[in-house]
Amino acid sequence: MRIIFRFGGIAMLVAAIVILAVLPFATSFVEQWSRRDVELRSRLVFNSVRDQVSGLLAQNDAQRVTGLFERIASDERVLAIGYCDGQNLRFPSANMPKTFSCEEAARSDAESFSTVRNQDHNILVSSFPLNAGGRAGHLVVLHDLSYADQRGGEARNYLFLALAGVAFGAAALAAMIAALIMRRWLASIRQALDSARAGSANPPAEENIIPLGQEIRDVLQELEASRRTIDAAHTDWSPDTLRAALANELSGSEVIVVSNREPYIHNRTDGGDISLQIPASGLVSALEPVVRACGGTWVAHGSGTADRDTVDANDRVPVPPSNPSYTLRRVWLSEEEQDGYYYGAANEGLWPLCHIAFVRPIFREPDWQLYRSVNEKFADAIVAEAKREDPIILVQDYHFALLPRMIRDRLPRATIVTFWHIPWPNAETFGICPWREEIIDGLLGSSILGFHTQAHCNNFMDAVDSYVESRIDREKDSVTFGGEETLIRPYPISIEWPPTAMEGQKPVEECRRIVRERLGLPQDMRIGVGIERFDYTKGILDRMQAIDALIGEHPEWRGNFTFVQVAAPTRSKLANYRLLQEEAEALAREINEKHGGDGYEPIRLLIRHHEPDEVFELFRAADLCIVSSLHDGMNLVAKEFVAARDDEQGVLILSAFAGASRELSEALIVNPYNAHAMGEAINRSLTMPEPEQRERMRLMRDQVKERNVYRWAGQMLLAASRLRKQQRIRRLIAKGRRPAPADA
Repeated sequence: MRIIFRFGGIAMLVAAIVILAVLPFATSFVEQWSRRDVELRSRLVFNSVRDQVSGLLAQNDAQRVTGLFERIASDERVLAIGYCDGQNLRFPSANMPKTFSCEEAARSDAESFSTVRNQDHNILVSSFPLNAGGRAGHLVVLHDLSYADQRGGEARNYLFLALAGVAFGAAALAAMIAALIMRRWLASIRQALDSARAGSANPPAEENIIPLGQEIRDVLQELEASRRTIDAAHTDWSPDTLRAALANELSGSEVIVVSNREPYIHNRTDGGDISLQIPASGLVSALEPVVRACGGTWVAHGSGTADRDTVDANDRVPVPPSNPSYTLRRVWLSEEEQDGYYYGAANEGLWPLCHIAFVRPIFREPDWQLYRSVNEKFADAIVAEAKREDPIILVQDYHFALLPRMIRDRLPRATIVTFWHIPWPNAETFGICPWREEIIDGLLGSSILGFHTQAHCNNFMDAVDSYVESRIDREKDSVTFGGEETLIRPYPISIEWPPTAMEGQKPVEECRRIVRERLGLPQDMRIGVGIERFDYTKGILDRMQAIDALIGEHPEWRGNFTFVQVAAPTRSKLANYRLLQEEAEALAREINEKHGGDGYEPIRLLIRHHEPDEVFELFRAADLCIVSSLHDGMNLVAKEFVAARDDEQGVLILSAFAGASRELSEALIVNPYNAHAMGEAINRSLTMPEPEQRERMRLMRDQVKERNVYRWAGQMLLAASRLRKQQRIRRLIAKGRRPAPADA
């Protein structure tokens, strides 16, 4: 008991000192928080009435402006509101203090906040620049800070009580733990002395315990080193950073990547020669440094017309051809397997199911049988390539939903990281899939299962909860199924930084001149771009309808704005994709006939594949880019547009239903199903001041630079490394608990 009081007294004294030291900082934090809250309210007031006030001022409608200001000032949190036209205060609300002066409030070309004293309380004066009819002025909003001061005082009191409660509770707990540890330590010493006195020929298995404890400490040190590696590389991910992290974390590990698309394709030319094609793929850009650094294996479908001619007897080819550093293992599929597995189950079934784009999924049992058999074929290839019993296997995308479980059954000690590159729908939608339990079971063979966003992770766990018996840990974001735990994690994919396509790009003004000349456009024509595959999930028809709405409601853009839609044909075997292209061509003709004339076409539809350097040239020439996905896992076009704009100009119009909208919040976020709202967003983009464009683009570029594709790959692999070390600790602890074998 004396030990408890002694440690408790010391801990309480330390807690009191900590509280006294922290409280001034907490008080300052509360005051700053209260003021920021009031500033936020001012911004909300301004943003909600900016367009309306600007329009009324341009019309010089004093009566409606005064009425609007009085309604705003009736809010109990708003003291007064008015408009500063230079040094003149116009339309002040009734409660405007007589001492208020526009000279002090509206001195800046940007928003500003200042505090003034009025009688016995403080007033926050918020000033926002507002252009009305071409004349610059400021909207001023005044807030009485007395309620904020009162709330700040209450928050400080509650904070003090909370800190005191937590600190004293922690002190009591620390005292009890210290006493318990001391008692156990004394008991172990007494036990050792008793054993020594008894002269036992077989002392407690100390020889086994000490080495085991040392091994656990070694693994814990590796875990700490892993954490430092992740922290050190957090803001500067590059191929070199990725290679260095892998050398530290996965030295000696075997890495196998599996994907449907291969990183190198050999095709036979018309002249009979063999040409090498490197597909433009963010996935290849991200994972190639991983496989190269580890000297691993990439397993993929051999789709090139000369692929069989370039492999050895075991269907392997060393790549890259110029400097081989890893092995590409090709898997061969018949045309029937390709039709059923890829076009059928994957792209007519899972693709529309997960994208919820109002295209009915088609579920055919023969397709599913082929999907299962192709997954089995890939599992056999992976096992044949594995040189160790515990490789790290990276499974990519919805083509291989069953593969993780098949690998787990064959290689139970493998670390399997699966990434699902498309959205995961809500549980009710996923429930229509006739193979839902088998898909969930297959994916839960993974050690780590990654999605683009936390929302997709949540949807997956909801589906697991609805359709299979499992234990879900929402705090840890994990699912335990069949006695094995799968971690569910968001890993938002991105692009390489800097993009390879930026190499050799001309200055922005030169790109604009070249693109306008190529398309036969006047040099003062404003340009918008959209660059997609012909896929019904991308909202191509919706953005065309937005152009129709823009010109119909803002006819000043007729003849002054052209939208260039680049669309590459894809999956032409499927009827929905063919029909989409036909419908897009018909809609473009209709809108051009409606709003065009004298050589002017508001929509230029370019139906062909564009190389990355051509795409980036278009991005640099454009005033705006529209990404109007109806549903998308991420959509890297949005990030590529941002990366292309090193001049920090241009506006990104981004669908709220694309995963990229969770990261690029400075874009103009739109509902692609609302053509009118998208048209207004285009108009706002075309009239947005350059300083605002620069500020938005700078923030988005910083985001894409920091969270690039190498970070995406690195975070998954370092998570796999940490998981492997944690599993080693668990195995060591389990080994230490097993009874020692009896003496012979």
